[in-house]
Parts: sequence; structure tokens; C-alpha cells
Amino acid sequence: MKLSHSHAVLMMVLVTLMWSIAGVTTRHLESAHSFEITFWRSFFTVLSLLVILPLLQGRAVFAKIRQGGSALWLSGVCWAVMFTAYMLALSLSPVANVLVTMSIAPLLTALLARFAIGHRLPMRTWVAIAVAGAGIVVMYGTQLSSAGGTGQLVGTLIALCVPLASAVNWTVVQRSHAQGKEVDLVPSVLVGAVLSSLVTLPLALPLQATPHDLGLLAMLGSVQLAIPCILSVWCARVLKAPEVSLLQLLEVLFGITLAWLGANEAPGMVVLLGGTLVLGALVSNEALGWWQRRAVL
Repeated sequence: MKLSHSHAVLMMVLVTLMWSIAGVTTRHLESAHSFEITFWRSFFTVLSLLVILPLLQGRAVFAKIRQGGSALWLSGVCWAVMFTAYMLALSLSPVANVLVTMSIAPLLTALLARFAIGHRLPMRTWVAIAVAGAGIVVMYGTQLSSAGGTGQLVGTLIALCVPLASAVNWTVVQRSHAQGKEVDLVPSVLVGAVLSSLVTLPLALPLQATPHDLGLLAMLGSVQLAIPCILSVWCARVLKAPEVSLLQLLEVLFGITLAWLGANEAPGMVVLLGGTLVLGALVSNEALGWWQRRAVL
């Protein structure tokens, strides 16, 4: 079934809402911590995808993995880094810090594409990168100067691995496309979840999650990760890249709001300032680019 543009927009909003529940959910875990949280979420993601993907693509999905080549496996490694770093960062830093840091993915992608593929960047994007970088520095500087801020800083630095891996993933996919080889991101998500589970299991032992924790982590693996990742790939086939980038920013707003209302985790003023700089730069860059392209048409 082909999505209409309006349905794709609505679905992408739903996707960002589903993604945004990770922070508030982790704040209600009883015994699971750090690598164990990551392991169980990735493990339940694998189980969910092993059910969902054959229903959508049949057994062909496993053939795609076997025949995908190095690009698909490298994409899977990027997904594994994103899955793992995200949950580790949430265990160390406030939800707002993690989400704002992750939101710079479009700018890091543009920067990497400039040097890896040769894409030229307009001045507005360079300005956006500088402003967003200033916002991140504001957040980092506060964590360095505050008591007990070292752990939060480590968490924020780990969160930075998410947009970096996302940028590498996009570059790999684009380079493969330029060479006439398409990378199916749906099976690469499964590869990423399997790799994340295998890497974090030894570090998660001894497992201490309670039945309550396992229920929440199973929900994260399916509702927060597996299903929205598949839906986002589906939406990306209909929506333009700027539209996807702008809609993805809703995850930041939803995530911070849910953590505030559901876990009493109010963002600090400095985080709000840094976040405003980052989000403002992203929105301005994508909106100006969209307007300029429409003006040319």
C-alpha cells in the first residue's frame, strides 16, 4: 500500500511520539541498569522484527541480509551503535540533554557528506552548524562546571555517538546508491538489533531485571523501536528529506515533555537555552532550504 503525503506526515508524527517514550519509561525501571537496559531492549527488538519483517517482506528479508554485502552490514553496525549509545546515554544523563544532542544528526550528516561525498553546503547550513555547535557547548560547559556533572557529560558524549552513527549510516547508503547498489534499511535495522544484543549481553551480566522491568523493556523493544523504525523507513519513501528532518524534531519536544510530566524530570534553564539554539538552527536551516527549493520550482 502506497502512503499519501498527508498520511505519511501523520504517521511520522506518530513515529516521533513512539520514539519519545524511551526516556520516561527508563525512569520507571526497578532493577535494570545501563547495559542490561540496552540488552533487553535490543533483544525484544530482535524478537519483534523476526515476527514483523517476514509478514511484510516474506522470507526474502533473510535473503536480503545474506546478499546485502558490506554496505548493509556497515549500516547494521551504525544501527547497533545508535541503539546502544541511546540507552546508555539515557542511563547517565537527563532526557533533555540526550535528545537535544541527538537532534544535531541532520547537521552532522550534511557535514560528513561534504567531506565524504563532496556535497556542497550552502552558507545557511554552515551558519546552522555553528549555532547548533554553540548550543551544545553551552550544555557541555554547564556540566563541566557543575558538581556531579561529570557523569552527565559522559552521558551526553555517548549520546553524541547516535547522530554520528546516523550520519555515517546515511553516507554509506548514499554512496551505495551512487554506485547503483541500493541498501534496504529495514533488514539492516534487524542486523543492528542483533549486533547490539550480542555486544551488550556480556556487559549486562548478571541480569537483574524484574518482571516489571521486562514488561517495560519488551514494550520499548517493540513499540518504541521496532515498529517506529519500520514505519519511519516507509515514511521516508514518501516525504522529502527536509520534511523528515523537521518532523523528527518533534521527538525532542515529546520526549522532554513526557519526562517532565511522567518522571518529574524538568529540564534546566541552561539546557533549554542550548536546546533552543540547536532546534532553532535546525528549523531555520531546513525551512530556508525548503523555501529556496520551492522558489526555484
